[in-house]
Amino acid sequence: MALTLRFLDDLAPHAAAWDALLAQQDAPTPFMRASFLDALGRTGAASPDTGWQLLWPTLWSGDTLLAAAPLALKGHSWGEFVFDQAWARAYAQHGLRYYPKAVVAVPFTPVPGSRLLAVDDAHRALLARALRDWTEAQGLSGLHLLFGSEADARALQGLDFATREQPQFHWQRDPAWQGFDDFLAAMKRDKRKKIQQERRHVRDAGVQVRVVAGEAITEADWAFFYRCYARTYALRGNPPYLPEGFFQQALSGGDRWVLLIAEHEDAPIAASLLAQSADGRTVYGRHWGAVLDLPFLHFELCYYAPLAWCIAKGVQRFEGGAQGEHKMARGLLPVPTQSQHWLADPRFADAVGRFAEEEQAAVAAYEAELAARSPFKPVQRGA
Repeated sequence: MALTLRFLDDLAPHAAAWDALLAQQDAPTPFMRASFLDALGRTGAASPDTGWQLLWPTLWSGDTLLAAAPLALKGHSWGEFVFDQAWARAYAQHGLRYYPKAVVAVPFTPVPGSRLLAVDDAHRALLARALRDWTEAQGLSGLHLLFGSEADARALQGLDFATREQPQFHWQRDPAWQGFDDFLAAMKRDKRKKIQQERRHVRDAGVQVRVVAGEAITEADWAFFYRCYARTYALRGNPPYLPEGFFQQALSGGDRWVLLIAEHEDAPIAASLLAQSADGRTVYGRHWGAVLDLPFLHFELCYYAPLAWCIAKGVQRFEGGAQGEHKMARGLLPVPTQSQHWLADPRFADAVGRFAEEEQAAVAAYEAELAARSPFKPVQRGA
């Protein structure tokens, strides 16, 4: 039966088929679930008004969904965490239009994972080619796939995509770690002492951390978290990307939110939000904020308390989010992530290809430097 490329107007009616496809991928994450993606649109977080026109390209054989991806037409480059504003300026200097561009990504979520969902590699490659051809037919400047998986990268081979790489910082559990003290014992002395001092400082200030997960998170907990989340953006002079109410709509199918709330003198003063995968093996650090600023509180809520909770719960991997070399001192090691970029104009495609090669050499040198600065004792290297 012939294959049909179809752009869905509404993802919700196809949520079950989408999630079933996601479960078959090499790197599924909670943020590619239909509930999370649909909530971005329904709450207005990702909409034409915010520069994200969400589209849902799908590949069908009759009534059977064979491949799908989240696609957005972007009027800017905000909320992507892969920076191409210099390319947009170069286009403008030559009298060309860079925006809108087509982006395969999860809005505001730099978590690596599967983006081109498909029943097999052959249909993933067909979807990739169809999206590139569609981008060209629409007269768009280019197509960009952000934070994709290894299977996604294979699907783009032979389609003239340039690859960019940047490190993130992830924690991987050692099977020998039965508690947070075991984790600390594996670290070099100076790093261990620094963590102990920072945690002691928070504890001596009278701060306690409460952890609630899933349905145990109350309306009052959510309201306080959002107050903290919004304040983080306000301090930078920006409105928050995600509106109040988004988080309660965003996860389903076994994945769940985990909320850590710091309390001082019987009142909440800060909160951090994690997401845990349905199999319980991976936790993703997402957002944090505070209404009372205390030294080292950020480290306690975003790294130390989450890692202690992860070890206690048998979590195997903690992803600390984009950027942040300071995370290494807290036990998170560099992990490469990739994005792929196709530009319709051959002159700019050639220039970007050369730039990506030069950038990759610099990133590789930086990653080698980071690897040499592991916070763990030599016997634990690679843990």
